[in-house]
Amino acid sequence: MIASSRTAVCRAAKKQFSAKTGARAVSAWAKVPQGPPVSITEAYKADSNPEKINLGVGAYRDDKGKPFVLPSVRAAEKKVVESTLDKEYAGITGVPTFTKAAALLAYGPDSAPIKEDRVAITQSISGTGALRIGGAFLERFYPGAKTIYIPTPSWANHNAVFKDSGLKVEKYRYYNKDTIGLDFDGMVADIKAMPKGSIILLHACAHNPTGVDPTEEQWVAIAEAVKEGDHYPFFDMAYQGFASGDTNKDAFALRHFIKEGLRPCLSQSFAKNMGLYGERVGAFSVVCESGEEKKRVDSQIKILVRPLYSNPPIHGARIASEILNDPALNKQWLGEVKDMADRIITMRALLKENLEKLGSKHDWSHITSQIGMFAYTGLKAEQMDVLAKEHSVYATKDGRISVAGITTGNVKRLAEAIYKVTG
Repeated sequence: MIASSRTAVCRAAKKQFSAKTGARAVSAWAKVPQGPPVSITEAYKADSNPEKINLGVGAYRDDKGKPFVLPSVRAAEKKVVESTLDKEYAGITGVPTFTKAAALLAYGPDSAPIKEDRVAITQSISGTGALRIGGAFLERFYPGAKTIYIPTPSWANHNAVFKDSGLKVEKYRYYNKDTIGLDFDGMVADIKAMPKGSIILLHACAHNPTGVDPTEEQWVAIAEAVKEGDHYPFFDMAYQGFASGDTNKDAFALRHFIKEGLRPCLSQSFAKNMGLYGERVGAFSVVCESGEEKKRVDSQIKILVRPLYSNPPIHGARIASEILNDPALNKQWLGEVKDMADRIITMRALLKENLEKLGSKHDWSHITSQIGMFAYTGLKAEQMDVLAKEHSVYATKDGRISVAGITTGNVKRLAEAIYKVTG
């Protein structure tokens, strides 16, 4: 009798517990929305066509379409490993031999801020990390409006990085879809129309995603417009050397702005020009007015970095440091960067040549006038759909292609596919 009563009580308690907890059984993440799939990668992998072409990958590929590790990187890594260095934490701002060399590469040995030691710099988690640190620094300390103007279009992650940094993101005209080139007049007009003291993001070279860069003469005019508006320039330089094959030429805009008395901040990445994608090697720097100001800026950068990730990884930075500081390795690397840039330039020329040989009536000169890894073809979204569905050629809906995905083995078939789609 007692046993059966206890059983009844237990059942009642369980029922009551289930009723109470049932209301709380919904997961805390039940309302987290599903993000969009990485459609290009998934569709490409699912395609069984042995001649399929992936033009959506934002990483360099050799002429066989394979990932490429630079010989200079292999040699530098060997030196690092054989040095049997410890694995202690780097300082908050990174490996000093790397950051010093990175600043020198970007600003040049004749730069006044370098000579006067007034560049505050920190190692970062590649270019994205540099942008994130920069966004946070500007949000916290920039005395003007907390709004940053980015080009239309820009790298997709710019908008997200700066918004997550607490900045308001606005846009200025950049790409002219009718000419498939730079909307120079619109860009300058928008810069002049920005509220005085605005922050403006500028791609130093190899504009991503269009591949459309201002000429040196246009950069001079852009710098003048920025000066007139008392705007603050933030340069994103993810492709130094990888754009033209010349690290000095690719740094023209940044260095010209400094010669004009402007004091920009800079995001650098060594993913593309050294092929250190997964090593995540980058740097963020601020050109300061004086050495004393540099010390204060440096102290605040450390305060920002500390709760983000404390210390950057050391292995990739040590590799980059070896390449930048060893004269023989540096010379070898500069040659390899030029070779990579030249391959991209050659693939552009071959694609244009093949399209013209097929009798295309379209003007494809923009393919070779653009620069860097990416090219805006001018193709519409529906044409890109046909390329994927009927020709197994995969790229983004806006007509952007990664020229690194073009090889001597697939360029003819690619041209034929584009010709069939465009007429």
